[in-house]
Amino acid sequence: MLKLNRDPLGVMLVERGLVTQEQVDQALSDQRRRDNVRRLGEILVESRALSESALLGVLSEQLGCPMIDLAGEPPDPEAIHLVPSEFALRHNLLPIRQADHTLTVAMADPLDIQSIDDLRLLTGFSVVPMLASPTEIRRAAEQLYMQQMLEDVHAVDQGAGEEDSIDIADLQKMAREELVIQMVNLMINQAIQDRASDIHIEPFEKELRVRYRVDGVLHEVNAPPKRLHAAVISRIKILSDMNIAERRLPQDGRMRIRSAGRQIDLRVSTVPTLYGEAAVMRVLDKQTAMLGLQELGMVGDTFHRFRSLITEPHGIILVTGPTGSGKTTTLYAALNEIYSPEKKIITIEDPVEYQLNGINQIQVHPQINLTFANGLRHIVRQDPDIIMVGEIRDTETVEIAIHAALTGHLVFSTLHTNDAAGAISRLLDMGAEPYLVASSLIGSIAQRLVRVICPRCKTPITESPVEMNQVGISPEMLNGGSVYTGAGCHECRGVGFRGRSGLFEMLTVDDTVRQMIVNRAPSSDIRHHAQRVQGMRTLLQDGRRRVLAGDTTVKEVLRVCQREDFD
Repeated sequence: MLKLNRDPLGVMLVERGLVTQEQVDQALSDQRRRDNVRRLGEILVESRALSESALLGVLSEQLGCPMIDLAGEPPDPEAIHLVPSEFALRHNLLPIRQADHTLTVAMADPLDIQSIDDLRLLTGFSVVPMLASPTEIRRAAEQLYMQQMLEDVHAVDQGAGEEDSIDIADLQKMAREELVIQMVNLMINQAIQDRASDIHIEPFEKELRVRYRVDGVLHEVNAPPKRLHAAVISRIKILSDMNIAERRLPQDGRMRIRSAGRQIDLRVSTVPTLYGEAAVMRVLDKQTAMLGLQELGMVGDTFHRFRSLITEPHGIILVTGPTGSGKTTTLYAALNEIYSPEKKIITIEDPVEYQLNGINQIQVHPQINLTFANGLRHIVRQDPDIIMVGEIRDTETVEIAIHAALTGHLVFSTLHTNDAAGAISRLLDMGAEPYLVASSLIGSIAQRLVRVICPRCKTPITESPVEMNQVGISPEMLNGGSVYTGAGCHECRGVGFRGRSGLFEMLTVDDTVRQMIVNRAPSSDIRHHAQRVQGMRTLLQDGRRRVLAGDTTVKEVLRVCQREDFD
């Protein structure tokens, strides 16, 4: 961000009544605590003490630099052609217009003299900087440069032959062409900027489709022409150390890139389809995935009970839910919460998505017989205090995990079940003895992820009485208040949601539940006991709480909660 003296900026913000002195002091304290890496204004915007537009207005006045709204003044395509995409994205700037050998440029930091000098030498134009939002600059640059490249490609598209006829040497040459390199880079950078968790590249008969999964939902974006499909996939394979000659079998790989100053890992998978290879890239951004326990979305008694549970000396704690419901994120948050140099923590995962400081992590390799069960058997000989097993998949893993818990270890793992009580039935179905499950299991927690309403465009609405009734909200519960939705704005890309949070259902194993497990009681009986005696909130009830709090929508809760959750 801007290289400014922070105190004068704080003084100006307080004088204009935009923030209080206490908010500035808190931001400066946060700044010192983070070793001055982040600027005062950035911290105030992130904490929502100040809007970005208000901050830009004060900075514009302080610098004597005019401000530009990129949404209201689109850049001139001729100016875009003057500056290479790599340069623009690296320096976070965007050419706006050219006239009389003068280039007007939107910059996040108009005081970056080095970038201005480099741009002057590169273009031969005098440079006039204007202040703009760094987020908007990057977003507009990625969209405009991708669109420009696609137009250039379509203009010269000669309709290349079928992919099967492309020689391997041609593939390698095409994958190293500047156009393909820039296209793949922009595709990945834009996905990261949009907070996407996955990038899907899917070939069809006459087109190539690219989609980003943002907050759990797929959104289609601009895609390269079909004739560049083989080159794009080959480029991704080269970056991921995969075999570009093999196009008939599925492959897995991994790549590491830097984007906006931070390191991003991508896990890559390709599979052959009817019209060529499809690829999916999972974006593993440690900065956004490593949440603290308080950031998961747990509140009240659920949060306190879970934090108490993970400090137990031994036993099994299970996190359940479908794929993509945030189970691993919850386990990582729990491990970070209880980690200390006095404890040895070992995990066995498939795959290891994020590296945790101070924790020994093992990657499953079934090809060499390093399975969950085999790895877990050896882990218990490593004198651990806490063990995390990525997933319990078979009887052997269940038995070893139970043995580890009974011999004084705290074991975390995941299961694919619909609710917290269902975890018990699943363990019994996998062949575990009821008395062993009753002795070792200390708690299970089911979770789902719901999209959070964008705070910038949050709007009250009148929901359908039918849908309100489905989540158990009566007019009396609203007490004259409203439920909310997102109207859609530039910050959430018109979707109305920004980010996700968890819904949780937590079951602790008390004496009554232990007896019910030994008697093989139905999971429905266990769930009803937990609701009556423990005060357990079901997933649906937690979703209702979030709707009434204005965090999410009724439709969003109905989207992620299955029908059996409704009671």
